Amino acid sequence: MRGPLLAAAGGAMGGAGGPLARTIRAKLTAALQPTHLEVRDDSPRHGGPPGAETHFGVLVVSGRFAGLPLLQRHRLVHEALRAELAGPLHALQIIARTPQQWQSDPRVPPAPPCLGGSKR
Repeated sequence: MRGPLLAAAGGAMGGAGGPLARTIRAKLTAALQPTHLEVRDDSPRHGGPPGAETHFGVLVVSGRFAGLPLLQRHRLVHEALRAELAGPLHALQIIARTPQQWQSDPRVPPAPPCLGGSKR
C-alpha cells in the first residue's frame, strides 16, 4: 500500500503532511516551478517510529526538465533538497517528467517494496 498523497495536481499545495513533507513541497515548488507535484510519505511502510518522516516519493512535472537527461533531472531535485537529504530524509523515490511527457502518459509507477530497515 502506498503512503498518503500530500500534494495534488496542478501544483496545489494543500496543508496535509508533517513538517518535512511541507518543506519538501515548498522547496521543490520554489526551485522547479512544477505544473504538477505529488509528495508521498512512505515512512509508515518502512518500520520506523510513528510520525517519522524518513522515506518519501515525489512526482515532479516541470518545464525545467525539458532537454535534460533523467540523471540531470534527479540532480535538480537532489540540489533543492540537499539539507533534507543530509539529515532527516533517508530515502527518496523521484519521478521527474516534462509537462509533455506527463500529458502523454500520466501513469505513475508503483513505489518499490521495502527491502530492509527495521523490519528485518
